[in-house]
Amino acid sequence: MKTEIIAAMLVCAGLALAAEPPNIVVILSDDQAWTDYGFMGHEVIETPALDKLADSGLRFDRGYVAAPICRPSLASMVTGQYSTIHRITGNDVTDGLYGARLAERKGLDQPLQDYFHGLPSFIKLLTSNGYLAHQSGKWWEGSWQDGGFTHGMTEGERHGDKGLTIGRDGMGPVNDFIDHAVTEEKPFLLWYAPFMPHTPHNPPQNLLKKYLSDGRALDVASYYAMVEWFDQTCGQLLDSLEEKGLRENTVILYICDNGWGAASTTKDWPRDQAFGGYAMRSKASPYENGTRTPILVSWPGTIEPQQMDGFAHSIDLFPTIAALAGLDAPKGLPGINLLDTEAVDARDTIFGSLHASHNINIGDPDSTLQYIWCIEGDWKLLLRYHGEDTTGYRVLHTWDTAPCRLFNLKADPGEKNDLAAAHPEIVARLTGEIEAWRAGLK
Repeated sequence: MKTEIIAAMLVCAGLALAAEPPNIVVILSDDQAWTDYGFMGHEVIETPALDKLADSGLRFDRGYVAAPICRPSLASMVTGQYSTIHRITGNDVTDGLYGARLAERKGLDQPLQDYFHGLPSFIKLLTSNGYLAHQSGKWWEGSWQDGGFTHGMTEGERHGDKGLTIGRDGMGPVNDFIDHAVTEEKPFLLWYAPFMPHTPHNPPQNLLKKYLSDGRALDVASYYAMVEWFDQTCGQLLDSLEEKGLRENTVILYICDNGWGAASTTKDWPRDQAFGGYAMRSKASPYENGTRTPILVSWPGTIEPQQMDGFAHSIDLFPTIAALAGLDAPKGLPGINLLDTEAVDARDTIFGSLHASHNINIGDPDSTLQYIWCIEGDWKLLLRYHGEDTTGYRVLHTWDTAPCRLFNLKADPGEKNDLAAAHPEIVARLTGEIEAWRAGLK
């Protein structure tokens, strides 16, 4: 039955027939701007492994995440749902417990995690259909067992505890799992979400030296070096799959959780180190440098390489992975199968939201809402809300007092020219799209 479903899916997408369900590898970088890849045209940063991956399958340059901060972003990838639905709208439950009183924070989190783990996920879908699944790197929602993985590293602390050593301290646990899956003769899911290029920006000295130059700030050089270090670990993973003879039956999906910018790149940013020193309008913002990411889907010999013009979204991972495995995704997911070119071409509008980054209200998720954004073609509208934020992180959004902002991304990819006053008819139309989208969330 699985082979028949895969056959139908691939025929619909114009692809060759797979003999058996493929292995699936999900690679996630952490805090990386959408521009910061060789294949995206960066003039300095070198990312040869990801460049090769981008050349080997579907490449969506206009990919977006549902929320521009790690925890809700990952939750949307796993469940295929927006933040309001899975209720993980930020990194911490309301009580100002960030960075202290870990036991209390875990207690506050438990009802939220209990609800989250009651939702369908692509992890549980795969493991319930014979896949082995390994978690490494970033994982917020309890332990790897809580998430439905069969194997993993994270034991349950914030961010991902032991899982965060992957990549920085080598690839041993990942390679061991792949060998185990091969021995067991079972298809596998690999969640590779290293804490990279996320701070601490402490790259190997040879990489830091490579990016140090006159006139380049140290925080920029350190970040560039971290991006290449992350790429090197991706290369190690790809090489391992090749060496084990697994690459042709392994699908690799790549996405980043949210954007980033070094603090020195914006002069008007409050330099409070509680925020990690990152730039204004990057991480934890609805602007392109917070929400946009390339999305890649590579399956050599099955998916023909193609640069796609349409939108891709983090909520698409679940339906895409389900289709790749020959399984039915839950009905009602808002995302699409990225192999379905007709669905990609038909999509003309996408949405996302930003809530208070460290201020989850379990009983009323949208009470902390700060923005909803919508992109239709080249037009992007930001609608400003003023939800609750009792933490020091409110400076991330309180500076922005405009009720809405409108940008033409083709003419102004840096979102420097607010055109809301010049095009009230576009603001009105996209506001209607946002209101309809929000009303349909259930």
